[in-house]
Amino acid sequence: MNVEIIQKDLILNIYGFSGIAANKDYAGTAFKLMDKMWQIVKSNNLKNKGLNTWVYEQDHKVFAGVELNDIPDPGMGLEQNIITLTKYGYYKHIGSYSLLKQAGQNMIDELRSKGYKTTLPYIEIYGHWTDDDTKLETELLVSLEQESCVMEQA
Repeated sequence: MNVEIIQKDLILNIYGFSGIAANKDYAGTAFKLMDKMWQIVKSNNLKNKGLNTWVYEQDHKVFAGVELNDIPDPGMGLEQNIITLTKYGYYKHIGSYSLLKQAGQNMIDELRSKGYKTTLPYIEIYGHWTDDDTKLETELLVSLEQESCVMEQA
């Protein structure tokens, strides 16, 4: 596994819905939120980048959203989630979605074995759909804690 360490600000500005993963059913919760989000995006012809973004946050919170080209009318009910990562692990998974959970865990395990401290959010950005599940692309990102610098006084 080739996990990259990126120390360049990444800002994701996504619109969608958040919820709590009851009984730790993260995928089931995210699918429901994603379906609700796409219903609003499509029915209002909102121009978007077409990439589903799932964000796993503290306290079993999940956010499913998409980057929009324009700011939507607040009356549509979409929630905005702006995520800023300053240092994160990055891995592009190519293959079946059924292997994502293990790929994410392998990524976190590799980072920790190299001395990095992972933290939430953990993000999955799904590439454009293809019927060939061996060619599905999903970007996995996990936030890394910044090292603290302790200075001694002379």
